[in-house]
Amino acid sequence: MPYFDAASAAPLHPVAREALLASLDEGWADPARLYREGRRARLLLDAAREAAAEAVGCRPDEVVFTPSGTQAVHSGVSGALAARRRVGRRLLHSAVEHSAVLHAAEVHAAAGGSCTELAVDRGGRVAAGDVAAALSPDTALVCLQSANHEVGTEQPVEEVAALCQEAGVPLLVDAAQSLPWGPVPGGWSLLAASAHKWGGPPGVGLLAVRKGTRFALQGPRDEREAGRSPGFENIPAIVAAAASLRALRAGPETAAEAARLRKLVDRIRSRVPELVPDVEVVGDPVHRLPHLVTFSCLYVDGEALLHELDRAGFSVSSGSSCTSSTLTPSHVLRAMDVLSEGNVRVSLPYGTAEAEVERFLETLPAVVRSVRERLGVPAAVRETVAATAGGGPEAAAEEPGEPAASAEPDALVVDSLGKRCPLPVIELAKAIVEVPVGGTVTVLADDEAARQDIPAWCTMREQEYVGERPAERGAAYVVRRRA
Repeated sequence: MPYFDAASAAPLHPVAREALLASLDEGWADPARLYREGRRARLLLDAAREAAAEAVGCRPDEVVFTPSGTQAVHSGVSGALAARRRVGRRLLHSAVEHSAVLHAAEVHAAAGGSCTELAVDRGGRVAAGDVAAALSPDTALVCLQSANHEVGTEQPVEEVAALCQEAGVPLLVDAAQSLPWGPVPGGWSLLAASAHKWGGPPGVGLLAVRKGTRFALQGPRDEREAGRSPGFENIPAIVAAAASLRALRAGPETAAEAARLRKLVDRIRSRVPELVPDVEVVGDPVHRLPHLVTFSCLYVDGEALLHELDRAGFSVSSGSSCTSSTLTPSHVLRAMDVLSEGNVRVSLPYGTAEAEVERFLETLPAVVRSVRERLGVPAAVRETVAATAGGGPEAAAEEPGEPAASAEPDALVVDSLGKRCPLPVIELAKAIVEVPVGGTVTVLADDEAARQDIPAWCTMREQEYVGERPAERGAAYVVRRRA
């Protein structure tokens, strides 16, 4: 069964498996003890630290291992902010950071600090100029991921690092997604990563704090990991994590595999919009990870789509609100102002066969079509709304689910209250051909995803999004027909 969710967790690297099994026999003792077993464990831990530091591009004494990548982020953010409290309490971070950074920012704000969110473009990329404009004398820390976990967009870390150095502000880089493909460029101050993203075992995080960076760990301390990550080290897992990361750096295989996967992803990016109507490929088309592609499908329930792909033998992920326990769209897709419904993230692990990608492309159109049919999307809507433009109200008069007309002949009101995505957008698509060009459709909806997906639909369909106004329940979204 093809596994296409390496961005969540990469399959265990063969080198990691071998190192894990070997170190279970050698690395079980306390590395802080001076007897033979302790010394042996210490040698394994030190060797792992050296290997990880070489892969990251820093000194071994700048690296500590944590119980997770999330813990590394939380420790890095809180430690850097605490150390610069006298300078200021302002935290800058992009709008598309991993939730680990956003949660740390929430804690900082609750404790009296201030947070400034940096906007991104529709590709999910921060402008270095925006960072420069936002830097101020009271800025204590800047957080910027090296590459986005949902859409694969790479950030201008090197440019931002130069700006931060000039301003004397530390930069924390979340390198969880990019570290498997190479060191992070630029003069960053702190770096966090997670082993299960590069084929190491879960439960191992990495935090690098460069010399000269002020850092004050928050919470209880002990003598382990330079006082920055308390608790007994999981040496077998750490050794396996470092071994797999070193294996990725050891030869030309990683660069060759990255180039091979990039070609496969390019094929997905180009072929999916050709094979499936009403699809938006999201993320920066140039500045992106080699193995990851995300696209969103109009008129599709994300949860149903993922279930159908799973039944067809493909493991993929999604940022759609329909697959979220919170029923709110992904904060990444929301910040980018792109469609969230029917969202699919494909992230190819090392060794993905070309035949598996071809089978995915062969399978996807029928899966999307079946989900749309199940939701009652008329054929005319599934194929194109634009094809009926100029056809007048008669063009869709016989379609099911006609909305009730308002008192004005050139306006319709669609009541989608109590309906989850993508039903409000489906009903909008049905209604838009019921009004003449220049007429409006008002959609009443109380699903948070409508606030994002209705404007995104207008952009894709070249219709005019007039705006949103309060309603007795939810909100009223007004769209004017332009085509």
